Amino acid sequence: MKVDFLWGGAVAANQIEGAWREGGKGISTADCMTRGSLTQKRVYTDGVLPGFEYPSHEASDFYHHYKDDIRLLGEMGFKCFRMSIAWTRIFPQGDEEQPNEQGLAFYDSVFDECLKWGIQPVVTLSHFEMPYNLVKKYGSWLNRKTIDFFIRYCETVFKRYRNKVKYWLTFNEINFMSFHPETGSGLRDLTKPQVYQAVHHMLVASAKVVHLGHMINPSFQIGMMMAYPLSYPENCRPENVLQQMRDMDVHYYYADVQVRGAYSSKAKKFWKRESAAPVMENEDPKILREGCVDFIGFSYYQTNVSSVEKNRARAEGNMTGGIRNPYLQKSEWGWQIDPVGLRIALNTLYDRYQKPLFIVENGLGANDVLEKDGSVHDPYRIDYLRAHIEQIKLAVEEDGVDLMGYTPWGCIDLVSAGTGEMKKRYGFIYVDKNDDGTGTMERYPKDSYYWYKKVIASNGEVLE
Repeated sequence: MKVDFLWGGAVAANQIEGAWREGGKGISTADCMTRGSLTQKRVYTDGVLPGFEYPSHEASDFYHHYKDDIRLLGEMGFKCFRMSIAWTRIFPQGDEEQPNEQGLAFYDSVFDECLKWGIQPVVTLSHFEMPYNLVKKYGSWLNRKTIDFFIRYCETVFKRYRNKVKYWLTFNEINFMSFHPETGSGLRDLTKPQVYQAVHHMLVASAKVVHLGHMINPSFQIGMMMAYPLSYPENCRPENVLQQMRDMDVHYYYADVQVRGAYSSKAKKFWKRESAAPVMENEDPKILREGCVDFIGFSYYQTNVSSVEKNRARAEGNMTGGIRNPYLQKSEWGWQIDPVGLRIALNTLYDRYQKPLFIVENGLGANDVLEKDGSVHDPYRIDYLRAHIEQIKLAVEEDGVDLMGYTPWGCIDLVSAGTGEMKKRYGFIYVDKNDDGTGTMERYPKDSYYWYKKVIASNGEVLE
């Protein structure tokens, strides 16, 4: 791997920080997401209502533990730490003229702590949350005014942290707008035209922010971020191969615009076929063209299988569709484990776009056990990560993929975005917090913590 390869880990503000009303923070859409499970969907409520459990309100309490948490990451040897800024800590309602100084000061302290340990922050500007007030008062991303609110927020943090943060991502897993728009926008029950319209405003906002960031600090590296659920055709039946292509086109719709600066001809056919062309302003094509990202960040957890047959068994934990793959094992939560698919994904994305790639999420959610002596034995996580890193190395060293870094998800245990559970643990660091609210919030390094420390120290050479 390159000597400057960015080894690290990833979290998100609404899944780890807690302190949902401290420091002047406003209510975000994520604060309105209830707890769920593998069998029970999370519910997005109309505001914070009595009688519901909202796991983001306390989460892992990173807000009060960040110094100790970052110290643990520093002692692991992290080169980078992917995190997000909670928009409502900076602009609690989203439409204020002036930012909240307490929120800005909090992230100053977080970034200072990272830099003290030689850790580069990799900051997502909007990670599945936005001010709830913008949803209620303006209609979220359906309203073009939201672009201006987002730019004001981004300009504020770009200028404030211009000498502390180099790597930025605009929207987390933006392509989830096609599957679960409420997670990124707070909007529910959208028609296809409404989805395309909201997405267009997000893409314009992303492009404007990229252009703005480069003006504020030309050394900024600003990327997009997408979920990349690589799909295989069920077999070589041509109709299944065609279906696989169509299933992937849904995701490329977003990346094509952010990387190439224009909607593809295929995207325009989508609009025509579905009578869903978004309303654009005359300057929008120029904005998109001038706001291309510097790199592609993506999450990779599993692969899908595409088929035109309607009676195939579905993959239980799959959030984006697809049928069960008989050649793969699955996690406790039904996610299909496919290390070789990561090598294929890296090659496919790099061949298509010829842009540097960054794996900003990858990992295994599991029900870890804290032993009486404070140890946590997670060989299954080590096996999972080792198998994926082996494929990463092959993609880079044998296939020539340009890869910037690797940040496994949930490096400190946090609330699962999919289920709202704490027991679905991803971290190298165990957080003593249970779904019923009990626990001490103490941190305990797992076996994988010490394993990954050796991986980083050897730049990926020591994987045993």
